[in-house]
Amino acid sequence: MNTVLIVIAILCAIIGIIGSIVPGLPGPPIAWVAMLLINFTSLEGFSTNMLVIFAVVAAIITVLDYVVPIWGTTKFGGTKAGAKGSTWGLVVSVIVLPLLGITLGPFGIVGILGGPFVGAYIGEMKAGNRDNALRAAFGSFIGFLAGTFMKLAYCIVVTVLVIAALF
Repeated sequence: MNTVLIVIAILCAIIGIIGSIVPGLPGPPIAWVAMLLINFTSLEGFSTNMLVIFAVVAAIITVLDYVVPIWGTTKFGGTKAGAKGSTWGLVVSVIVLPLLGITLGPFGIVGILGGPFVGAYIGEMKAGNRDNALRAAFGSFIGFLAGTFMKLAYCIVVTVLVIAALF
């Protein structure tokens, strides 16, 4: 049973890293499960405090991943229409396009990168903010990249901790 849990933990850590980039997979929570599984093995696991802290950080990063592109839109001069458009663009690129069988590139990367950008741009154009539309869309893209970086950094740290626990 020990070996099975270790293999599943390693797989969760790897899937967490992949989920940091690929839309639809919640990378940080999956990576955190890897830490949790190590505690059920005979290896020296992680303290309860550490597990709780990493769980809270995973939850915060998961929420921020949806909030930061909207914040980026408004920070770069976008209006509520641009922020709303960014949200709709993200929803369409993550949920609707895959349901329609449209991935727009490997693993939907083009869709997930372009969705918030295009949504913010369309939102600003519909609101009549033609001068700031491209700038607000760029802010949405920067926000998306920041969210992806946060998820990836967290998952890499968790993977390193899981691998270190094996030795």
